[in-house]
Amino acid sequence: MGQKYYTAEKAVQVVVGLLKSYGIKRVIASPGTTNLTFVASLQHDPFFIIYSAPEERSAAYMAVGMAEESGEPVVITCTGATASRNYLPALTEAFYRKLPIVAITATQPRCIVGQLVPQVIDRSSLPKDAANYSVHIPIVKDRADYNFAVLKVNEALHYTTKLGGGPVHINLETSYDSDFSVKELPQVKKIGYYRLFDRLPDIPGGRVGIFVGSHHAMDAELTAAIDFFCDRYGAVVFCDHTSNYKGKYRFQYPLVLSQDNWRPSLGSVSTLIHIGGVCGAYTQPGGERIWRVNEDGAIRSVYGLPQAVFEMREVDFFRHYMQNGQIESRASYLEECKVTYDAVYADIPDDIPFSNIWIAKQLSKIIPDNSVMHFGILNSLRSWNFFELPLSVNSYCNVGGFGIDGPLSTIIGGALAAPERLHFLVVGDLAFFYDINSLGNRHLPSNLRILLVNNGRGTEFTNYNHPAYRFGEDADTYMAAAGHYGHQSPLLIKHFAEDLGFKYLTASDKESVEVLAKDFVEATPDSRPMLFEVFTDSKCENEALHIIRNLRTDGSSLIENSIRKAVGSKGIKTIKRILNK
Repeated sequence: MGQKYYTAEKAVQVVVGLLKSYGIKRVIASPGTTNLTFVASLQHDPFFIIYSAPEERSAAYMAVGMAEESGEPVVITCTGATASRNYLPALTEAFYRKLPIVAITATQPRCIVGQLVPQVIDRSSLPKDAANYSVHIPIVKDRADYNFAVLKVNEALHYTTKLGGGPVHINLETSYDSDFSVKELPQVKKIGYYRLFDRLPDIPGGRVGIFVGSHHAMDAELTAAIDFFCDRYGAVVFCDHTSNYKGKYRFQYPLVLSQDNWRPSLGSVSTLIHIGGVCGAYTQPGGERIWRVNEDGAIRSVYGLPQAVFEMREVDFFRHYMQNGQIESRASYLEECKVTYDAVYADIPDDIPFSNIWIAKQLSKIIPDNSVMHFGILNSLRSWNFFELPLSVNSYCNVGGFGIDGPLSTIIGGALAAPERLHFLVVGDLAFFYDINSLGNRHLPSNLRILLVNNGRGTEFTNYNHPAYRFGEDADTYMAAAGHYGHQSPLLIKHFAEDLGFKYLTASDKESVEVLAKDFVEATPDSRPMLFEVFTDSKCENEALHIIRNLRTDGSSLIENSIRKAVGSKGIKTIKRILNK
C-alpha cells in the first residue's frame, strides 16, 4: 500500500499544522469515516500522542480528566451523525471548569445539511455553555478559503486560554480524499496572542506605522502615549478623518496612497500596528507584519492576517513599548510623509471641476476650530479625506455598518449632546432624503450645519473606477437611482428646510460657494440650524475624482493597472504566482 503521510485536504492540513504550532499534542480519537483524513494525518506524525475511545461521551470525559491533570489543551475528534452530540455533557463540564478541550467534529459539506443525506446533522448552533467558541471550517478550494481557515482555527485555539480558558469547537468539513502523499505540512501562520502581563515581543527593525481605523475621540493620555511611541521608534500614524488622532505624528494618507498609478514606498512598513474599527478610506498602507491591538482580543484580517493580536487597552500597549522598547528614532520617515503630501497637494490643479472634492478643498481650510464634522459614506467621506482639517476638529462617519441611512439623525444626536460646538455634516442627496424625516424633530439644535451636495443620483455608481461605470447612462435607471426626490429641484429642499426653521443657502457654481461659504462656517452660532444645498453634476464629480487620483504616475504601476483592466484581479494573481515560481 505504500507509505502514508498527510492528507491532501488543505483544511485538515491547516488544523494539523496549527495544533503543532500551538504545542497541542494530546488527542483522543473516536472511530469514524468522516474524520478519517484528520485522524490518519495525526497517526503518521510522531508529534501527536493519540488515544482511542470508541464511545464519544467517554472520550470527552477522558479529555476532562486529562486536561485537568496536565494543564494542557486536549483534542477530541469524532465523525458525523450524532457522534458529536455525545460530547455535550463533558463539554458543559469543561465550560464551567474552564478546561481547554478542542472538539474537532468532522462533517460533510454544509450545503447538504437538512437534505436527508445519511450521517449529516446540523452543528451550526451549540448550547451557550458548551464552548467558548465554535467555528465551521469549509473545504478549502482557493486562497481565500485557506486564509479563512488559518484565521478561524487560530481564533478557536486562542479561546482555549481566553476568557479564563475553556472548550472550543471546530466543525471541520472533509471530502474523504484518498491522497495521503503530502510529506510536509505547509507553513501555517500561527497568530500570536498576548495580554498585558505576558512577555510581549520586541518590535522588529525597519519602518513602523500605526494604522488607525475609525476611532472615538482620543484623550490626551492616549495621544501622548502614541506620540512618545512614535518619537521612540520613528513611526508615523496613518489617519483618515474618522481616526481622530490629532498628535504630531499624524499623516493624512488618502491623497497620497489613493493614486491609481503611483505607489510610493512610504505606504509600506515593516510593522503595521492596527488600532480602531472600520475604515472608510478604501486604500490603506501595507505591512510585512501586522499587529492588531484591541481590548476585544479578536483577530481581524481586513489588512491581511495579523502576526499578533494584543488583547489590551491601546494606551497600555504603547506605554509598554515606551518603557521597554529600544530607541530607534527615525524622524526622517515622518518628514518624508509630510513633504510627499505637500508635493502631491501642490499638484492639484486650480481648475478642478465643480464637485464635492472642489468644495472640500475650499471649505476644509475654513472649518472653525473645535467644530465636529460628520460625513456621509463613500463620496463625501472620500472627497474630504483628501484634505486636512484643523487638528481641533473631531470627525465621524457611520462606517461601522456602512449604510446610507442615518447620517442626519446621527449628527442631530451629536449636536444635542454638545451644544457648545458647531456640528457640520457633508452628505449626498440619496443619503439626505433617506433620513430626511429627522429634520422634523422638534429638538433640532441651532448648532447644526448641513452641507447637502445634490447631484441627483448615487454618483458613486457613475465614477470611472466603479463596476457600474461600464453601463454608462444605463446605470442611472436603477443602479444609481437617478431622478428621484424632485430630480434636483431648486425649490423642494428650500421650502422644506425653511418651513422647518432652517436658514437655507444654495449654490450651483464655484463663485456662489465662495461667497456663501463664510456665512456657512461662521463660528458664532445663528439662532437657527443651517442647510447649504450645493448642486453639482455627476460628470464633474467623476472627472474631479479621476484628476485627484491621477496626480502622480509610476511606470510599473501604470503597466500593472493596464494589465489588471485587461485580465482582471484574478488574472493578476495568476501572473504573479507564475512569476514567483
